[in-house]
Amino acid sequence: MKQLLLITNATGADWPLMKRKEKKGNIIMDYRIEKLKPENYHRCYNIWDMDRHADKAKKWYNEFISGNRIIFVYIENDEYLGEGSLVLRNDDPDYTIENKRVYLSRMVVKPEYRNRGIGGKLLDYLIDYAKELDYKEMSLGVNIDNIGARWLYEKKGFTNTIFVGEDEYGKYVKLLRIL
Repeated sequence: MKQLLLITNATGADWPLMKRKEKKGNIIMDYRIEKLKPENYHRCYNIWDMDRHADKAKKWYNEFISGNRIIFVYIENDEYLGEGSLVLRNDDPDYTIENKRVYLSRMVVKPEYRNRGIGGKLLDYLIDYAKELDYKEMSLGVNIDNIGARWLYEKKGFTNTIFVGEDEYGKYVKLLRIL
């Protein structure tokens, strides 16, 4: 059973908030994906360690407040289990091109909930949202050794490599998907 509710997106147009119940075996999963509100940003601590990444958490929050970062969260039983962001402007031209390419950032699922399809559902939602905003391309960066994420991104159409490099976190690849 799929139920869509309307909320307003960044462009002022109606955008469906996904609410869904799925049965897996004997378990009924009740989840929703919704646009994060600034007052709930701290709840993402449940997904990733904001203290360990305090500088990044502050940077991402500032982008969020400025309107340059749109964050969606996957919620199950009122618990935040996944997060994904769209960044509209970035200093790296591989990642964003104004009104053409949007950057997928911060795709993360709480470790004990991985391999349950949460990332795929969230990614599909972000792709649809980017299309509604009229973007033609979506880019992302992923560590080369993050096999699970790379498999998901390839499955979802991120098959064009636009850059391979290395930074302080290791080797990574920038991927592109035509929307």
